[in-house]
Amino acid sequence: MILLLSTLIALIAVELVYFRLADRFNIIDKPNDRSSHTKVTLRGGGVIFPIAALLFFGIGGFTYPWFISGLILISAISFWDDLKPLSMKVRLGVHFTAISLMFYQLGLFFEAIWLVPVLLLLCAGIINAWNFMDGINGMTGGYSLVVLGALAWVNHSSIPFVAPEMLEIILVSLLVFNFFNFRTKAACFAGDIGSVSIAYVILFFLGLLMLKTGDFSWICFLAVYGVDSVMTIFHRVLLRENITKPHRKHLYQLLANELNIPHVFVSWIYVLLQFTMMIGYLLCRPLGAGMVWCYIGVIIFLLVCLYVVIKRKWFHLHQP
Repeated sequence: MILLLSTLIALIAVELVYFRLADRFNIIDKPNDRSSHTKVTLRGGGVIFPIAALLFFGIGGFTYPWFISGLILISAISFWDDLKPLSMKVRLGVHFTAISLMFYQLGLFFEAIWLVPVLLLLCAGIINAWNFMDGINGMTGGYSLVVLGALAWVNHSSIPFVAPEMLEIILVSLLVFNFFNFRTKAACFAGDIGSVSIAYVILFFLGLLMLKTGDFSWICFLAVYGVDSVMTIFHRVLLRENITKPHRKHLYQLLANELNIPHVFVSWIYVLLQFTMMIGYLLCRPLGAGMVWCYIGVIIFLLVCLYVVIKRKWFHLHQP
């Protein structure tokens, strides 16, 4: 408790210092035709996520050095991208390198090297999807908090797969960030450094859990983001658009922009949907793998149906 309280105070201080620096050096997010916000806001508040991981690294006996190296690398290039946009080739090159370092930490090069190319593409896609979903107040912080909270519950109650202090310190950083972001008038946005780094951390925890249990079904902890991201890509392909270019066609953007639903309310919808799905998943696990995969299939089907119904009914309101 003393450690967590000290961490909370330290991260609040770090965030406030960063706000001063961001204001001084004009590290801001200006609204444009692709934005869901209308006011200039400080960018990069998610810098405390990698800082929290580094804090644990220092006090936890330098655990997971390859993972931390990858986190530093991917956070640095993401912060650079926040300051000055980089080419997609440079970003992806660094992302693949950082993910490879994570895989080395997980031992995948020794256990299942034949899977590495597929997993490399999957993880890069998830990290970039997390970044694309970071468009309205509370979305990245709230969704990441509920996913990590569920992982912390699993780690504490039934399947210990990582040092609990590491999860708890990251959770504290998310609480601090949400205090400044999960509100009607956000004091800051996560920036690429925040969305990319927290996605990288969550993937590492999921990787540890999957390797510990030999069960890939834990991927359902990312289901709501996954359905929105994959279905939006499919939708853009049908529209014959370049899927690498910025857009405002995610379902959450339609809800927030065209239907004018308050950003915080939209974020709560995503958070509660993911929370409800994870509760159901955890209740199904004692019933066996067959029931688990049946449950996941039904949930994915329902989420896809919800996506299609809303898009068909209101997409005509979309402003290019």
